[in-house]
Amino acid sequence: MFIVLKNRLPVLKGRRGQLLVLGFLLGLILSLAVAAFSETALFHNPSRHYTYSTYKSAGGVKLHAMRTSPDNIELKHIRSNVTNTEEFGINGGFFWNGDLLSIAVMNDKPIRGVPHEYGSGWTNIDYPKGTLVWDEAAGAFSVQVVEGANQLQVTDRSRYWAQGGVSMALGAGAKWAEQARKEDMPAFGEARLRSGAVYDKQNNLWLLVSGEPCTVPEFRSAVLEVIAPGQLVDGIFLDGDGSSQMRNSQAALKGDSREVYQMLALRRK
Repeated sequence: MFIVLKNRLPVLKGRRGQLLVLGFLLGLILSLAVAAFSETALFHNPSRHYTYSTYKSAGGVKLHAMRTSPDNIELKHIRSNVTNTEEFGINGGFFWNGDLLSIAVMNDKPIRGVPHEYGSGWTNIDYPKGTLVWDEAAGAFSVQVVEGANQLQVTDRSRYWAQGGVSMALGAGAKWAEQARKEDMPAFGEARLRSGAVYDKQNNLWLLVSGEPCTVPEFRSAVLEVIAPGQLVDGIFLDGDGSSQMRNSQAALKGDSREVYQMLALRRK
């Protein structure tokens, strides 16, 4: 390519010809740079309220990521595939026969039913489990291992949201796996689609869905490697497999097309 250009340079006389060649070369360099960068991360038309990007770890795990602020999140009860709603966001916690098996609380109110009612979103059913909490009054995230929403420690019970799942324990070293099993993380060593929610030191919330099936350790390792490297604080695993779903203006990931019953939705798109 460069030999051809060199041979044609005498034909492109004058300033106009030089500018054409220079423009071509700059365009080529830019396209090569973008291609090289996209092997690690590819950003897609960020809006004012969220960014969507894709990442690929060294181990080959592809992650779809939406980054937003915690005050832009609303936990919603749905009965649909996320991609069939009008919402932007991802699937939430675990469920069975329409009942919510994970905490899903906005301002001390479960999103389906009343406090302490089975399946309402008030309780992490069966075990105390990792619950991602945004304390609006304190301006702080935390992951708290609790069974019921009444056990959550927050500054103002009228100003928080809490999403249940299973602890990622990002700062726990090798002990994270023991904690995840203690919280009954499903299909730990099996290749399944995965979802999660993590936060960084700047209080950005990252909503994550894997592009292909992977094990729990593979998913967590990829998150630590490519999502805000060195800046992540903690997070939770959400429901996975066919429930791993995401929707925004750039992507629609439908899992296995099943209905889910809860999601983390963006207030502003």
